[in-house]
Amino acid sequence: MCLPGTDIASPPLDNQPWLLDIPRVGAGVTHDRRAESTARRPGIAGKASTRQTSNILHAVSGTPASYRSNGAPYDVAVVGAGVIGLSIAYHAAERGFKVLVCERTGIAAGASGVQPGGVRQQWSTDVNCLLARESHEFYRSLHERLQTRVDPRLEPCGYLFLAHTPHALEQLTQNVGLQRTHGIPSEILSAAEIAQLVDGLSTDDVIGGSYCADDGYFDKPQGVVEAFAQAAVAHGAQIEITTVAGLRREGAAWKLEFADGSGAYCDQVVVAASYDTNEVVSSLGVELPLTKTPKYLLLSEPVHERLLEPLVISHERHFAAKQLADGRVLASDLAAQGDPSTASAGWRAHVRSVIEQMLPILQYVSFPVVVEGFYDMTPDSQGFVSSLDGCEGAWVAAGFSGHGFMIAPAIGRGMADLLERKDPGAAIKQLGAERFRRSTLEMETQVV
Repeated sequence: MCLPGTDIASPPLDNQPWLLDIPRVGAGVTHDRRAESTARRPGIAGKASTRQTSNILHAVSGTPASYRSNGAPYDVAVVGAGVIGLSIAYHAAERGFKVLVCERTGIAAGASGVQPGGVRQQWSTDVNCLLARESHEFYRSLHERLQTRVDPRLEPCGYLFLAHTPHALEQLTQNVGLQRTHGIPSEILSAAEIAQLVDGLSTDDVIGGSYCADDGYFDKPQGVVEAFAQAAVAHGAQIEITTVAGLRREGAAWKLEFADGSGAYCDQVVVAASYDTNEVVSSLGVELPLTKTPKYLLLSEPVHERLLEPLVISHERHFAAKQLADGRVLASDLAAQGDPSTASAGWRAHVRSVIEQMLPILQYVSFPVVVEGFYDMTPDSQGFVSSLDGCEGAWVAAGFSGHGFMIAPAIGRGMADLLERKDPGAAIKQLGAERFRRSTLEMETQVV
């Protein structure tokens, strides 16, 4: 037995010819006859579709001896083609590893297909500050680094966290102090400075906040995920649409057992399947402390007038709002729970109440669309980048608690270091699963 060792989403990219090479299942956003809709992530529990081949997908179906022998034709197999898995695949392939990526539905089909595209550096732990800072630098030069056919751009818009009580302001002040030790240019603002920064924001019950002007977002975040896929393939990685039903050690190699009865062999395997990670590693007798947690976003129709900059977050009011590049306004009841078909009216009422009190400039904006996504939460709201004890060459990279997109470049780099048996740095080393055996955990408190 082995033991363990999404802030705002755009709809899927449409009408982009270069995407036709990549099988994708993104989150649809549609309207029903009541002018209220719920866009759910497509289910992935069912049987995978027939394996697909294209210029970017090199199928390994059939039984070529090189793929089905007892040797290990791949250096590394990555299970999961979300942003974390594809960042790992890219970084490993760039270093010369022969990489296979297995994904049972499609690129960005899970959490990575329904996520905000936000890239912020304001966190409450050293680990996330270090990973966010590194990833922000990567994202600023994404096109140059990945040499992709499109140029996804990180648009700085700023993230503003509001404080309504002295206790909340004290916590934000401590966080900013920590962030600045890592070179993050965040700052504490007074209520008067916030009023100057955000037109239309009432500061009657705001006493201050933290702000980082460098924080921003990709308006089409799925393009970033697919850019990692393109770059990985350009370095020789192969991507296959197939369901990994289990993992098994055979001699010095790992066998990925596919649901159709076939399989593939590799020297090392990385499971990066978000909230489905436990399903994959259960064949090894592993159960990680991962919880699949639903999150909901409300989305307006495009508004031609620019109403809101930057992204505004109030943890105390369970509220966040941002206007995207295409004019749509996104808002969220951060405490939303329940079935969207019955509970969404309450979420809208809460968002409307906060808007009327704090952001009256948005009072005439309606939110007819509900988008549902999921976080893979851990007990301390920080991810795993960990080996599996007793399973040499088996790794897990999951549990990023809603901020995997923000730190994916650093996670991919760190995992590639581990695959090469190099020092991945202090932040990655603190994400080992063994930390959950300790009596106390350092919680990340700035999860949105």
